[in-house]
Amino acid sequence: MQQNASPLNFQAPVKALEAEIWPVDDVLALFDLPFNELMFKAQQAHRENFPDGDVELATLLSIKTGGCEEDCGYCPQAARYDTGVVAKKMLDVREVLDAAKAARENGATRFCMGAAWRSPKERDMEKVETMVREVKALGLETCATLGMLEEAQAQRLAAAGLDYYNHNLDTAPEFYDNVISTRDYQDRLDTLGHVRTAGLKVCCGGIVGMGESRRQRAGLIAQLANLNPYPESVPVNHLVQVEGTPLHGLDPLDPLEFVRTIAVARLTMPKARVRLSAGRRQMGEAVQAMCFMAGANSIFYGDKLLTTGNPDAEDDRVLLAKLGLKTRGKVEAKAGSCN
Repeated sequence: MQQNASPLNFQAPVKALEAEIWPVDDVLALFDLPFNELMFKAQQAHRENFPDGDVELATLLSIKTGGCEEDCGYCPQAARYDTGVVAKKMLDVREVLDAAKAARENGATRFCMGAAWRSPKERDMEKVETMVREVKALGLETCATLGMLEEAQAQRLAAAGLDYYNHNLDTAPEFYDNVISTRDYQDRLDTLGHVRTAGLKVCCGGIVGMGESRRQRAGLIAQLANLNPYPESVPVNHLVQVEGTPLHGLDPLDPLEFVRTIAVARLTMPKARVRLSAGRRQMGEAVQAMCFMAGANSIFYGDKLLTTGNPDAEDDRVLLAKLGLKTRGKVEAKAGSCN
């Protein structure tokens, strides 16, 4: 089992976020702090780096659902699992634009487009590039998650105006083979390297509650924090167990352990947007409130995350109002944008 994390084997052209090296043992020591002390430290780091205390609202749309050839044990979109998800063709550009406009009207500032592919094919790229350009013209930040990328594909997305590329590490290297066998950890790192070389910002996180140990959760956070630079956005997902997937039926993760994971992510990646992602519907208001106290400052906003449920947008507005949390200001539309 890995004891110490070292910088991973790609370098960004510009070191955008200052980072220190986090050995797994040091990250685990944060997890092991008394809860109140951990929360206090995380809130201090959060206030130092995000004095406005705003919450970013991002909306995620599945532009290509189901039929994926991968075997990710958590994913209902894998073709090999019987989960009730029906494979569909890629959405038309107009459908994506309509969804992006609705997201903008509801207050989202970032629009994320996800496709259930191992990697995009040439026939897919032109359509995705058009989507990126058109959504960008609405004044929204753009993000895409399309699977593995070659260097030239990352360059094309950057030229189209993509702001962020999402490609999660999912879990610690030593636990990875328990979840996925159709792609290697290095495949994920290679894609992140191509994304950084293209000058794109990185959205990269993982999933907790897949049967991993606390040390392995610490191992995931260490891997993320030791990326050079660490991601600008760090989505932390709580496993949503879907019947028909191999990970269905696991004992659920203790909610306070999830809150600890948010706090440790904040302490090790202090300038990143730490996003509450999948699993919020199951958490309830109290646990979400603790996550915001622990340093979360971004949420996926809308009724669905690809194929799994998400809290209603109105429920989110009510919760944020109860907590007195303001949302991040709108991104200004470019001159000549279509809206």
